[in-house]
Amino acid sequence: MKRFHQKSPLFFALTLIGIYVAGASITDALSAAIGVEKALTLPFFAAFSLILLLFLKKEGLFAEYGLCKPAYPARRFLFYLPLLPALSCNLWFGVTLNYTPLESVLHLLSMLLVGFLEELIFRGFLFRAMAQKGVKSAMIVSALTFGIGHMVNLINGSGATLIENLCQVLGACAFGLLFVYLFYKGKSLLVCIAAHSIINGLSVFAVSPTSGGVIASGIAMTLFALGYTLLLTKTLKSASSQ
Repeated sequence: MKRFHQKSPLFFALTLIGIYVAGASITDALSAAIGVEKALTLPFFAAFSLILLLFLKKEGLFAEYGLCKPAYPARRFLFYLPLLPALSCNLWFGVTLNYTPLESVLHLLSMLLVGFLEELIFRGFLFRAMAQKGVKSAMIVSALTFGIGHMVNLINGSGATLIENLCQVLGACAFGLLFVYLFYKGKSLLVCIAAHSIINGLSVFAVSPTSGGVIASGIAMTLFALGYTLLLTKTLKSASSQ
């Protein structure tokens, strides 16, 4: 694993993405087959997370991939306050219990691990691998790859229309850009992991919005993320020039 990572970091990152996507899809299907959603998905996510953590710890790569305190004080990032409205986005249309108590726990823990895994893989491994040849292009690819991955909602039985799904993808791309910018400037993934995990975790208790609600929330999330990113580019540039 160490040699593979050192020899071809980009291929290593893409392999991790492949394992993550395939593993999540397969274990979701098997969980549904036995009648308990996420029953097998959660162990897969937990095992995958543990393997990556052990690898990073063994190689002393926690700081390299952002599993450390931010390099700069929170005030330079406006104390992350612009993130707060977005964290509750999945509860904008109400709160409900969508699953049995057991499945709710399995879903919640799975979504928390998804936040960790996706940030580490897309913002950590993929961005770091591509940044060696250009930071801006690496940011764009990381954001687009993360966002386009949400196109799976068109084929997974979620019922989302093409327009609804495109709005979700647009929002995911925007947040992917925001998170990779936070990682690049702050040298830490912890805030990104926390925000991503909270957004995902609250989705377990979300009321499904109407088609108009999906489109409106997707546009709102996109504006939140792009606005905060733009604000950071100006405030951080101003702070560095002082």
